[in-house]
Amino acid sequence: MKKKKESKLVYIMILALLVGFYIFNKFYLSKRPIVYSNFGIAIPAGYNTHGIDVSRYQKEVDWNLVSKMRDKGQKISFAIMKATEGTYLTDRYFKTNWKNIKDYQLIRGAYLYFHPNISGKSQASYFISKVDLQSGDLPPVVDIEEVNGTSKMEIKKSLQECLDELEEKYDTKPIIYASVSFYDQYLGDDFNDYPFWAAHYEKSSEPRTKRDWLIWQHNCKGRCNGIDAEVDFNVVNGSIFTLRDICL
Repeated sequence: MKKKKESKLVYIMILALLVGFYIFNKFYLSKRPIVYSNFGIAIPAGYNTHGIDVSRYQKEVDWNLVSKMRDKGQKISFAIMKATEGTYLTDRYFKTNWKNIKDYQLIRGAYLYFHPNISGKSQASYFISKVDLQSGDLPPVVDIEEVNGTSKMEIKKSLQECLDELEEKYDTKPIIYASVSFYDQYLGDDFNDYPFWAAHYEKSSEPRTKRDWLIWQHNCKGRCNGIDAEVDFNVVNGSIFTLRDICL
């Protein structure tokens, strides 16, 4: 009988240790800030204004750590975050990240993930209803990456409706985000009057596009303090003043 009681006591102690470790890991270790010694990627030379873009995959960001991080003298100056998708989805971390970044010296921006097979005007209206763009923020960004069974003509028509609605609301031209291959294949020269955020990974000097560009997303595997995930890195084609000049 005594041995049974001792065995039961040992079992309870082991169970208590396991529960304690789980609680410690979940509520303490998981809350510690993520700190890296550098950005973890090659940063293109010749650029002095760097930024990141985030969505639900980066979860809640510690903007204090982001703003303080330095790697060989370089720092993060701006962040663009996913706000909406189509006419039905708001990024689950957008509201928190959008609010918290205001406490730090970072230029913020928001984008809508565009679906060409849905009314462009409706997508713009949904974005407007969910995002409070203020003075000092970047213009709205339209992220277009998918065809969704639509023709090139339909893509252009829907995108133009979205851009027109956003421009009417904010009195400034929205920024178009796309890979250089998507832009060349589906948009051509019809949208060259809009600021272009070009996605072209792991190139050494600049994105391979024939049109002018404002921001270059050059890598999707960067690391940044305060973010427990890989994150997209960007550079500005110019200085911080180039970016500030187009802000609302």
